[in-house]
Amino acid sequence: MKARLVRIGNSRGVRLPKPLIAEAGLSEEVELRVRGGAIVIARVALPRSGWAEAARQLHQRGEDALPDPPTSTRFDEREWKW
Repeated sequence: MKARLVRIGNSRGVRLPKPLIAEAGLSEEVELRVRGGAIVIARVALPRSGWAEAARQLHQRGEDALPDPPTSTRFDEREWKW
């Protein structure tokens, strides 16, 4: 599909047809990137999306252990009360 760049103040814009917006799942806010000489318009990823799945996969592979053993502090030894 071809489109024209239109003036918007000192900038330029592209009008996107409503069906194209719906098909791409775009909302009011989008991310813009340049990749290989092309401008990519993508929906904004939700913060931490995919983290739960990544954590589950780490656990299944046994790679979710702490890198160092826990060490107690002065607070743990003297001040902390259960």
